[in-house]
Amino acid sequence: MSAMEAPQLHTVGQVAALARVTVRTLHHYDRIGLLVPSRRSEQGYRLYDYGDLERLRQIRLLCDLRFSLDAVGQLLDAPAYDRRSALVAQRELLRERQKKTDRIIHGVDRALTAMEEETEMDRTEMFDGLEEFDHEQYRDEAEQRWGDTDAYKESMRRTRRYGKNDWARIREEGETVVARLAEVMAEGGQAAGRAAMDLAEEHRCHIDRWFYPCSHGMHRNLAEMYTEDPRFEEYFEKRGKGLAAFVQDAIRANEARWRSRQ
Repeated sequence: MSAMEAPQLHTVGQVAALARVTVRTLHHYDRIGLLVPSRRSEQGYRLYDYGDLERLRQIRLLCDLRFSLDAVGQLLDAPAYDRRSALVAQRELLRERQKKTDRIIHGVDRALTAMEEETEMDRTEMFDGLEEFDHEQYRDEAEQRWGDTDAYKESMRRTRRYGKNDWARIREEGETVVARLAEVMAEGGQAAGRAAMDLAEEHRCHIDRWFYPCSHGMHRNLAEMYTEDPRFEEYFEKRGKGLAAFVQDAIRANEARWRSRQ
């Protein structure tokens, strides 16, 4: 573009069509300061230049990577090094999810093949891709360590009633909370920040709802095992390097927040 050539400007409607977003979304981005158009017409209408479009492209990318709008704003205004580090961490998290999804799809394909050929699946491969942390695997150890406690007895009383659908829901709820904690960490959030503490509280309530009454103090004690027991640590670390300690610190911070309100 020559020095005399005026920059090409786009109306909010044109930008919405180009970026495949709604006009309402662009208005919202403007209100919260995430994407403020560089120009205004004489009538006060929003006008966007190339730089605005480039910023919107980055916003779309970060949102597709499941960054929150607050995190997107912080990243775009952060030094390039911090922005790159956050994106690298998010990319690794997405790659791990992709690997897990690929394993599950592969298992489904084998199951479909077995159904079409009217054969049985290889029993050694039936559960490939479903290798999640299994509390039942440690039932004997748990009974030895906590069998005389009211919490253990209550957990056994409740879980005896659960069927396949209940366990599927329990796993989905638990995995969702852990995945969201991994995202907060990948976005550069603090363990003592509100987002992480709120998720730690969801984690506590998940245990309280499905297994046994879980006070904030009990939750903190449980979290100590997340870095002390290699099996717990591996469960979290597969979802994000440093996640075990991050979750542990978020739980501690959540307990401290709860105590400060008493």
